[in-house]
Amino acid sequence: MKRYGAKTAVDGLDLSVPEGSVTAVLGPNGAGKTTTVEVCEGYRTPDEGSVRVLGLDPVADAAALRPRIGIMLQSGGVYPGARAGEMLRHMAALHAHPLDPDELIERLGLGGCGRTPYRRLSGGQQQRLALAMAIVGRPRLVFLDEPSAGLDPQARRATWDLVRELRADGVTVVLTTHFMDEAEELADEVAIVDGGRVIAGGSPEQLCRGGAENSLRFTGRPGLDLDSLLKALPDGTEATEPVPGGYRVTGDVGPELLATVTSWCAQHGVLPDRISVERRTLEDVFLELTGKELRL
Repeated sequence: MKRYGAKTAVDGLDLSVPEGSVTAVLGPNGAGKTTTVEVCEGYRTPDEGSVRVLGLDPVADAAALRPRIGIMLQSGGVYPGARAGEMLRHMAALHAHPLDPDELIERLGLGGCGRTPYRRLSGGQQQRLALAMAIVGRPRLVFLDEPSAGLDPQARRATWDLVRELRADGVTVVLTTHFMDEAEELADEVAIVDGGRVIAGGSPEQLCRGGAENSLRFTGRPGLDLDSLLKALPDGTEATEPVPGGYRVTGDVGPELLATVTSWCAQHGVLPDRISVERRTLEDVFLELTGKELRL
């Protein structure tokens, strides 16, 4: 538990991160996710409860823990006048077996701005430098705060590839992001936080599979006999015509249901102009659980 005066920012939050995985922590603004991560990083001390990171107390055992973790802040943490290349090499020199900083600079597309002062870097370049600084020391655990914010599509993909390589090398990654596609693409586990508690958790596939139903949509001539279609469909399935000629079938959408719908169409002389399966996304789950959109 963590309080700021009368406000309780984290209230009985229980979070476990599997070793060697990517875990995304999602939540609306004010949900408590940033405070939770800062407690794990040792920047804040919990008022109640216990925290262990790599088996250590992040405050009491800070000297032993810090060399084993990497932290990417969304902003700050770099001297404004320091040149990008100098800053990364300085960080590398603080570790016993760092990655090659020059190779990392090229990998993240920073080769052309190695001598540029930090304050003159673009927002995306600052983000990429912060990521490089977080991983140059070969950490066992890395905290990434909005790693692709402000990046162009190419740099974003390069960042995603780097996160995947970290996981492949056995590094544990804790990721906070406002991009649902990023969490779906990278995370092995997702924890959705609201009101200072974890309100849902699991793999992206598990979260998207539960709760609301998927749907199948097709178009045809208006006014089809939906009562006849429903008789052919499994119990618990619904069929509607939200707009003339546009049909939506909801339920346990799988190969059998798709085959049933297309067979029914063939029997009734219906040639669908379009047919598609719409599956629930992580963003759908997030909005259902919190009623709020993620905003930067």
